[in-house]
Amino acid sequence: MKNVYEMGERIKEYRINAAITQKELADKSGVSIRSISRFENGEDISLSNFIKILIALGIDDRFDMVVPDQSKRPSAYLEKEKKRKRATAKKEIPQRKFVWGDEK
Repeated sequence: MKNVYEMGERIKEYRINAAITQKELADKSGVSIRSISRFENGEDISLSNFIKILIALGIDDRFDMVVPDQSKRPSAYLEKEKKRKRATAKKEIPQRKFVWGDEK
């Protein structure tokens, strides 16, 4: 797992390669320049600010994989399935009067 310093370095490289200044990123993301600068220098920022920066840079497309949707896991489909019942044919048993065989 990457630490905060490495993530900040990656964001900084991405921002520079995209030719975006810290001020432009701050304006687009709503995160202060100071927070962006601190993050790029390896300091902590809030999770909400981190997500705002990812969205502003357009690299949030896989962020939802961090906490996957539990309703899409394979076992969730099994839980939703109705249990199958064995098909049975309805048999009608004719009602006969019991006969001993010595009746007339």
